[in-house]
Amino acid sequence: MATTLITGASKGIGLAIAERLAEAGDTVVGIARSESDRPFPGAYYSVDLEDTAAAQAALQDIATTHAIDNLVNNAGYSIPQPLGEIDLDDFDKQVAVNLRGALICTQACLPAMRAAGRGRIVNISSRSVLGKEDRTGYAGAKAGLIGFTRVWALELAADGITVNAIAPGPIETDLFLRHHPVGSDAYNNIAQAVPVKRMGKPADIAAATQFLVSDDASFVTGQVLYVCGGLTLGAAPV
Repeated sequence: MATTLITGASKGIGLAIAERLAEAGDTVVGIARSESDRPFPGAYYSVDLEDTAAAQAALQDIATTHAIDNLVNNAGYSIPQPLGEIDLDDFDKQVAVNLRGALICTQACLPAMRAAGRGRIVNISSRSVLGKEDRTGYAGAKAGLIGFTRVWALELAADGITVNAIAPGPIETDLFLRHHPVGSDAYNNIAQAVPVKRMGKPADIAAATQFLVSDDASFVTGQVLYVCGGLTLGAAPV
């Protein structure tokens, strides 16, 4: 069985991924800034990806303690602001967590993957990369993750490491519901726009992640999987 490191693992998508993989018999290791919403099914560490030096030190210790086979870069941070009102400190925070954090984590896990001749990296991006109002910082960082995915897939293929991205549509996480409360016009309008007529659940992303970290996905690399209930049809590139 594999050992998977999951970032942003305290709640929502990250916790759902950890629980699904653990139920399948894998070992899971989680990191996040906050305490887990529920008992975490594996080793759990408090790591703030905004603090680069501290994060690098913590991840070095984690990578030494655990032989990481798979990495899920799930940590996310969004501060919606219209273009003319973007605060640069808020912009930098979104880049630090969503994008630079993924780089730090991947660099920490890479030596063990290369030594094993096998690895799986899954970057959790967002359908906002296709365009969404007030998401300059978030969409820019998540689009950067797709760029990382394509570059890393080419660099690491010869090492037996695959790199893919999942771009969730509207998923009922704390982060999503903070900006789209249940019953609000924003929530209802999105739900009606989704072709399958429901919001996504963290479990939907966990299922896709489980496939991409499996041996069954060994011939899949450099790809972006939109898990969106069909919402991106007509917008996502073929």
